[in-house]
Amino acid sequence: MTEKSKKTLRVCLVIGGAIGLIVLMLFMTGFFTSNKISSEKVSGAPKNAFRPERTARAAVETIQEFYEAVGTVRPETEISIEAQLTGRILEILVRPGDKVIRGKLLVLLDSRELQARLDQARQGLLSAEARAQQARQAVMAAEAVFAQADSAFKRTKVYYQSEAATSQDLEQAESAYLQAKARVKQTQDALIESQSGVKRAAKVVEEAKIAMGYTKIVAPQDGEVAKRPAEPGDLAWPGKTLLVLQTRGALRLEALVREGLIYRISPGKSLKIAVDALNRVFDGTVEEVVPAADPMTRTFLVKVALPREQGLFPGMFGRLLVPAQERNVVVVPKKAVRHIGQLDVVMIKTDGTWQSSYVKTGQELEGDKVEILSGLSGDELLGLGDMRDG
Repeated sequence: MTEKSKKTLRVCLVIGGAIGLIVLMLFMTGFFTSNKISSEKVSGAPKNAFRPERTARAAVETIQEFYEAVGTVRPETEISIEAQLTGRILEILVRPGDKVIRGKLLVLLDSRELQARLDQARQGLLSAEARAQQARQAVMAAEAVFAQADSAFKRTKVYYQSEAATSQDLEQAESAYLQAKARVKQTQDALIESQSGVKRAAKVVEEAKIAMGYTKIVAPQDGEVAKRPAEPGDLAWPGKTLLVLQTRGALRLEALVREGLIYRISPGKSLKIAVDALNRVFDGTVEEVVPAADPMTRTFLVKVALPREQGLFPGMFGRLLVPAQERNVVVVPKKAVRHIGQLDVVMIKTDGTWQSSYVKTGQELEGDKVEILSGLSGDELLGLGDMRDG
């Protein structure tokens, strides 16, 4: 076969393939099928006449467009459980998904060193109390000696005035009196100091008890365990998260809204929230708008309260529908649009006859309506129904 013959064969194959593709497309669109509407408008009486069950007119309506701000369903309160002191984790008594009530024991830390400190503090308190008891007894003894010296000094003064005692006797009695008085003051000061020591020792015991209490970490309120980043054997310290608790019931969507629309949102405003996993739209109330934009994304964090609904869980994906702008669109009832393959067709009554016209549909609207992007201008009379024998 010559080179010229090969080229001719290739050209024939290309032309044949193109013709076959065109025939296939015409077949798929119903061109060769008599009981389907052709791509041209029907001008004459067809084999099967169209008799609509009822009619409706295409209308131009104003619809609200929404900006969809993506977000995440989160609990209203999320608590990070941390240790108040440094210690080895002995046991974690809960796992993610467990329900807990306030006061339930969650984590146990190694308390041996703290227990030793508590025992030592208690021993110190006992010693301080013993010293205080000795000081009280010393005060009592000093007061007894002082009472005797005071009586002797008074008698000696009487004797000296009646010349029954010498001046030397008076001086000795007065010296004993002053010494006894000083001793009382000294023992009283010692008693005060020992009592202060008892208070200090008691405070050390109290601090040791509090530290011991920190080795038993309990739930601060009712909730559900969401995360458990720590495990037994790990070292716990202040600032390290051991568990994350989520409060029951109250949920909200936290979404990022672009700065151009933030003026449309304010606390207390009602907005729609779409949760794709449930295929539902909820009414939410704006609780908080963080008054500072993220400089990287130029978005604001908006928190919207969600209703208490079955199936809603923290971590779900949601979309906050923010009113953006209004626009005029042509809308028709859904029943007016017929689907032929991948094409959408409506029946329009023109000059007393029904004719088919291709349209391009947009989003579905409330009230069983659909948006028409092209093919209709509004006010056309449309037929709602199926093809019937005429």
